[in-house]
Amino acid sequence: MNQITVHKLNYAGQETWSYSGKVLHTETNSILIEARFNRPDLPFHGIVFGQGDRFLETYYSDRWYNIYEIHDRQDDHLKGWYCNVSKPAVISEKEIRFVDLALDLLVYPGGAQLVLDEDEFAALPLIPVERDQSLRALAELKRLFASRD
Repeated sequence: MNQITVHKLNYAGQETWSYSGKVLHTETNSILIEARFNRPDLPFHGIVFGQGDRFLETYYSDRWYNIYEIHDRQDDHLKGWYCNVSKPAVISEKEIRFVDLALDLLVYPGGAQLVLDEDEFAALPLIPVERDQSLRALAELKRLFASRD
């Protein structure tokens, strides 16, 4: 499959992270890629994002979030899901660009959920429709993962 570059942007449109991945599947409004965590090991709310961990990342051009399924670099066990509330992704043949809106949902393999960065989200100068769409996206993600139990 093709290589693709992911560009994470902040609300001001500045790139905050960029990395490459491999396209696994595409649909009309979404793309699934595989990428490897490219930063040093990072302890994070009871799990460790390890350098080289396998991330299965789904981006949507019609939804206000993306979802990362995280697998351990050594034995590929599921560590959990990390969901970014974001503006819908702009997906092309060579790149994915998304504007991160700070609000995140971490879901553990057992189903427990943790909402992250609510203070950062509250501080963003969002227009009302962006704030509303973001909160709806978070609610949709919570329902999606609650239905997996």
